[in-house]
Amino acid sequence: MMWFWLSLIALLCWSGSDLFSKIGCRDARDKYSHLKMVIAVGVVMGLHAAFEIFVGGTEINLSILLTYLPVSLLYIGSMTLGYLGLRYIELSISSPICNSSGALVAVLTLLFVGSEGYSPLALFAVALVCVGAIGLGVVDACEDEELRAQRQSLGNYKYAKSFLALALPVAYCLLDAAGTFADNRVLETLNEDSANVAYELTFLLAGIVCFVYVVLIKKDRLIPKMEAPKYTGAIFETAGQFAYIYAIADTEHLAMSAPIISAYCAASVLWSRLFLKEKLSWKHYAMILLVVIGIVIMGVFDL
Repeated sequence: MMWFWLSLIALLCWSGSDLFSKIGCRDARDKYSHLKMVIAVGVVMGLHAAFEIFVGGTEINLSILLTYLPVSLLYIGSMTLGYLGLRYIELSISSPICNSSGALVAVLTLLFVGSEGYSPLALFAVALVCVGAIGLGVVDACEDEELRAQRQSLGNYKYAKSFLALALPVAYCLLDAAGTFADNRVLETLNEDSANVAYELTFLLAGIVCFVYVVLIKKDRLIPKMEAPKYTGAIFETAGQFAYIYAIADTEHLAMSAPIISAYCAASVLWSRLFLKEKLSWKHYAMILLVVIGIVIMGVFDL
């Protein structure tokens, strides 16, 4: 049952990361906001990695770093594109599209690993979460222009429909799905603590590279007031990653944990309504309800 609670913790933390990352990256005037977000996440993850190594005694070496490097690069690449996309599109649209990756992981798992051991009820629950997550993206993409304009007016931010606005979250979805599927395979040979530290150290290196480019080469400034939401989001991101790595390490439940975690888009949509004033329609709430029902069934099923 631990996989279920870890998945829920990851869901809540990453939805919080979504909210604060959106606040930190939505200013179109700051063309390096996505790279500054990478810097923030790199700093927080680097500090956590140091704690795990020097206090927790987690083993880390060059071999572990290189073994986990392809997975790390897939995740970091997807997140960077996701941060960039937040400048061009509402969180209530971006997050569901990005996090349909869990649905792709479930499908890949069932195709390549098989559905043996899963009852019809469990498969039904997976289907509900997948339909809900994908449905949120479809609802937002096909939303009536007047409702869309109303939501944007309430949020005081206006976005023009463009290919880039939708292409960036879709690219995130594909890279993240590949990373999650590869992650589960790699974790069969690596300790979860070591793998997580390897990822965090790689993110720290990415943050250093971004700092050199943004601050030293481009001479852009890091203003504390504008960076604060990014670091808050980074803390949520790191906490969610810590729970996530253990949740998906349970290979037997990957087809269930991945959709649950990806369903953090449902919470992100709610936070965007409450805090960013992005208006939702009844269709949004219907999709969110499907996700919640699927998660509850998964939790009860494993008791």
